[in-house]
Amino acid sequence: MNIALIAHDEKKQHLINFVTAYEPIFKEHTLFATGTTGKRITEEVGLSIERLQSGPLGGDQQIGAKIATDDLDLIIFFRDPLTAQPHEPDVTALLRLCDVYRIPVATNAATAEIIVRGLANGWLDWRSIQDSVGAYHE
Repeated sequence: MNIALIAHDEKKQHLINFVTAYEPIFKEHTLFATGTTGKRITEEVGLSIERLQSGPLGGDQQIGAKIATDDLDLIIFFRDPLTAQPHEPDVTALLRLCDVYRIPVATNAATAEIIVRGLANGWLDWRSIQDSVGAYHE
């Protein structure tokens, strides 16, 4: 699966800790990340990641484009709900695209853990099954 990893500044270390804990699962998938988040995960966890722009410089929109072209299967986006983000409209648009294209998205560690454990158990395979019969997009 193609997985995007995103984190606001105050949540980057939380995401790195999360990816470290589930590194055996993540290494089996193709990973994408926005700027600094991707750099830190590569340096601190050692996973191969396709890095995009940082969120405020268009990274969220690049992730959104991958959703719209059916090039992403899952997003883990550790958001900071207590700090105003200058690119909040981009974040809102990204979450909207997840809903439109039925992309699972986790915005906190509790939800991410459930999704990643489900990923390891094959519970997200419904996306590829529906894609193969042409029924994924309405």
